[in-house]
Amino acid sequence: HVQLVESGGGSVVTGGSLRLSCAASGDINGITYMAWFRQSPGKSREGVAAISMRSGETFYADSVQGRFNISQDNGEIAVILRADSLTPEDTDIYVCAATKVLGRIRPLVITWYGYYGRGTQVTVSS
Repeated sequence: HVQLVESGGGSVVTGGSLRLSCAASGDINGITYMAWFRQSPGKSREGVAAISMRSGETFYADSVQGRFNISQDNGEIAVILRADSLTPEDTDIYVCAATKVLGRIRPLVITWYGYYGRGTQVTVSS
């Protein structure tokens, strides 16, 4: 089994930045992609950013392109999400996800992922 633990959420004002981290443990062999999704009550989960753990290729939602950056943490099975120029629309619970699916997937689509963290709250005030 894979365990994912997020950290780094918090509260900032508009224009601020946050750094979210997600570390994987347990049966981590074979993880192919890691990603961040966000969700508010009553809304569907939105894929924010994803990274191929094999190639380093990254993927971003249009809503965060140019503002968010996902990277692998020092070669570990861990990822960092750097979120800049935050707005109140970015307020959400951010959930880390991982998959072992091989081949070509849609990295920002939640149904490809089978492992999830508990999430970390990001709040942006105006």
